[in-house]
Amino acid sequence: MRESTVLPIVRAVDEKVIFRVVALSPPTRLSDDEKLEVLRRLDQFRQWRSLDDERYCLVCGKIITGRQIQVAGGTRGNGALRVSCPTQGCNSIPMDWVLTTNEILANVERLAAEERKASASKPAAVNGDSKAIHDDKSDERFVSRLRKFASHLMRTA
Repeated sequence: MRESTVLPIVRAVDEKVIFRVVALSPPTRLSDDEKLEVLRRLDQFRQWRSLDDERYCLVCGKIITGRQIQVAGGTRGNGALRVSCPTQGCNSIPMDWVLTTNEILANVERLAAEERKASASKPAAVNGDSKAIHDDKSDERFVSRLRKFASHLMRTA
């Protein structure tokens, strides 16, 4: 089986499928007014006043704006319009975004400060060149805590 050249569905090496690839349609280019209208129409959960409005993504833990949100599909794309988080690897949708209230911002900052404090108190591992080695476990702990915080928000939303 060979790799698809138009929209890769599978990736093959030595005639063996090694993993499946889902190719999403490319972002649709819209004017600011059109994008704001799409956000207002497709986000049934929160009101958009401008493209500068911010949302907190419960999936990736990032604060995103309407300008950053990706719009795909439509008449020239594949099917109906869709909006998604701009963070690479995050496929969240409007249901996963909450307004950035002072409480949310404070909790995000508190979690980040705790993580900085925890990583500062641990000596960094050093390789043979006397360069610090990044500890992925601290990232995993931080993401885990953000997810726990996000699950609390989803229950109250």
